[in-house]
Amino acid sequence: MSKDQDSRSDIFVPYIPSSKSLPEITLFAVILGIILAIVFGAANAYLGLVVGMTVSASIPSAVISMGVLRGIFRRNSILENNIVQTMTTAGEAAAGGAVFTIPALFLWGMDIHVTMIAFIVIVGGLLGVLMMVPLRRLLIVKEHDTLPYPEGTACAEVLKTGEEGGTGALTVLKGFAIGGLFKALGDGLMLFKTEIETGIYRFKNAIVGMDTFPALLGVGYIIGPSIAGQMIAGGLLAWVVMIPMIGFFGSGNPNPIFPSTDPLPTLDAWGIWDNYIRYIGAGAVAAGGIISLLRTLPILYTSLRDTMVSVSQNKLRADGAVERIDKDLAMKWIIGGSLLLLIIIAINPVIHVGLLGAFAILVLGFLFVTVSSRLVGVVGTSSDPISGMTIATLLIVTLAFKVSGFIGTTGMLAALGVSAIVCVALAVSGDISQDLKTGFLVGSTPWKQQVGMMIGVLVSGLVIGWILIMLDDAYGMGTRDLPAPKAVLMKILVQGLMEGKLPWDLIFIGVASAIVIEFLGLNSLVVAVGIYLPIHTSAPIMIGGAIRWLIDRSSTDHQLKNARIDRGILYASGLIAGESLIGVVIALLIFLKIPIPGNALISNGLLPLILFLLVCYTLWHTSFKAKREDRLES
Repeated sequence: MSKDQDSRSDIFVPYIPSSKSLPEITLFAVILGIILAIVFGAANAYLGLVVGMTVSASIPSAVISMGVLRGIFRRNSILENNIVQTMTTAGEAAAGGAVFTIPALFLWGMDIHVTMIAFIVIVGGLLGVLMMVPLRRLLIVKEHDTLPYPEGTACAEVLKTGEEGGTGALTVLKGFAIGGLFKALGDGLMLFKTEIETGIYRFKNAIVGMDTFPALLGVGYIIGPSIAGQMIAGGLLAWVVMIPMIGFFGSGNPNPIFPSTDPLPTLDAWGIWDNYIRYIGAGAVAAGGIISLLRTLPILYTSLRDTMVSVSQNKLRADGAVERIDKDLAMKWIIGGSLLLLIIIAINPVIHVGLLGAFAILVLGFLFVTVSSRLVGVVGTSSDPISGMTIATLLIVTLAFKVSGFIGTTGMLAALGVSAIVCVALAVSGDISQDLKTGFLVGSTPWKQQVGMMIGVLVSGLVIGWILIMLDDAYGMGTRDLPAPKAVLMKILVQGLMEGKLPWDLIFIGVASAIVIEFLGLNSLVVAVGIYLPIHTSAPIMIGGAIRWLIDRSSTDHQLKNARIDRGILYASGLIAGESLIGVVIALLIFLKIPIPGNALISNGLLPLILFLLVCYTLWHTSFKAKREDRLES
């Protein structure tokens, strides 16, 4: 290695040393990476619109890659497998960033084109990759001993235990089949109801229910009992406290109360939720996102400070001889590509943001990408405050546009477009930071990984528009089937700042609730999402978290317990991917007006409950039968 490289990296020797070269960005890897990027990108898009959160695809895609490349094609390159999971992660991250913002355009009833969505996702994703490249040596290499990048390190361990790839891939595929079959029989052929609901005796407007979706069960298992418990707490607060309270105090008022156009006594629990709770929940989510950002301010400050110090001290080398494991894309391509993208953003005819919007993307994008890339190295991608940073971007840009006279529908579209590009860049940069850590540990060639990231972003960007349009046509954005909580929040904030026509009292109630929840020592953003979503969504997530809790206490043998959890995570990831992908397929059939046979309900709510409990058992059994040697270090 060169002399000016940090001394720690001189000592560290990756799994595949620089002196050894293995197949990496091959045709096999690219084709499989494209397929998985589309599959997990579609799954994450669907999941983000239903739950308001996404899950990482790095470990499931790595396991599937090993199962396919090693098990079927007998290819034994760990670096090839790493390229596949890198492309998959970049694709699903771009899709995840898109569904938090872009669906707000559908909620406004705008004429949405695939070109517009593709432009936002591709530009944002590529900026996320390009802005991260100069930070790799600073954050991944120089600070290898201080920034663990937990998901990236776990994925490297999975890749290094490639001998278990076939078994792990089979576990994912089993979950995929179960989740997909459940969705096809329920919401596809409609052989049974997927929602069960009941009122509480002599408690008017108090409802509890559950969407019997294996994907939500899988989400709960992955996020664990603590987060799942806080989410159901928010649901219970809304559906057995707030809704009955609003109904009780408004029962004697014959006049409509804004924003509802119907008198309160005529509204049932769902009507109260739609007209009032959603605004309270939106205010709570906005406040929770900002609070999550404020809680990380010390880390944000030190991250930005340390990165800038590292930049000033780092001697960037010219295009001389560098070792394979330390060769990034050339800086001339990074700088030139970034400037070209910013010029295109400023002058593009697809979404008019102008020079002010392009400048905001440059400043806020690079600032938050820098902070996010370091932050996920400490706390992991799941704790990255993307929502808070996106909300901050949205507020700053919307106010800037309003002050400059850029208002109305065009101004709202531009503000949302800028925020969407920054959000996608943040989502991509955070996830690929973990991938670059994985590559550093296993001995990947950085520039090949970075090319793979760009391919994943391009594939996801070209497909995600069609997926969102199909989902909107089939289910409807902002409905019970597809609530799109983060996008609804973005719409409310932009419209409220531009026009001021919002029930601000309800929003402030939500803000105050989030602050109180934070003082109680809970995660206000997680509880707020529970308030916003129907309790039917939170209930199966809580059951998944409870199964994870039982597995966690199933043995005093630490290695065996973690092996069971790891096996369950793979199975849960399959449940999510299978159900979500079939949900997209059903949307495609509806979009193409292809009739689906068997569109008649033939059962009451007991059958879906029994079937759901059977899926719960399969998750428990799959986890419990793991052996100590099955540990994936994940």
